[in-house]
Amino acid sequence: MPRRNPGPSVKDPELYETLRDDGASKEKAARIANAAANTSRSAVGRKGGSHGDYEDWTKSDLARRAREVGIKGRSSMSKAELISALRNH
Repeated sequence: MPRRNPGPSVKDPELYETLRDDGASKEKAARIANAAANTSRSAVGRKGGSHGDYEDWTKSDLARRAREVGIKGRSSMSKAELISALRNH
């Protein structure tokens, strides 16, 4: 398979390619690759805040979060579909 050229905005092209090959979206792969380049690959998984499980959120909270991250079609999604979309974005 030919290698993709992610462009100059991706700071760790090797990690980007690995993530894309594993099925991550372009946006998610770029976000993770850039975070890894800014710190270290081992620190990326520990980075970030803490929040409750999506199952504990209300549907309106899930829809609000989906809007923040730009998930399309969220108004017609069930709570389970919103959770899945947020986890896989």
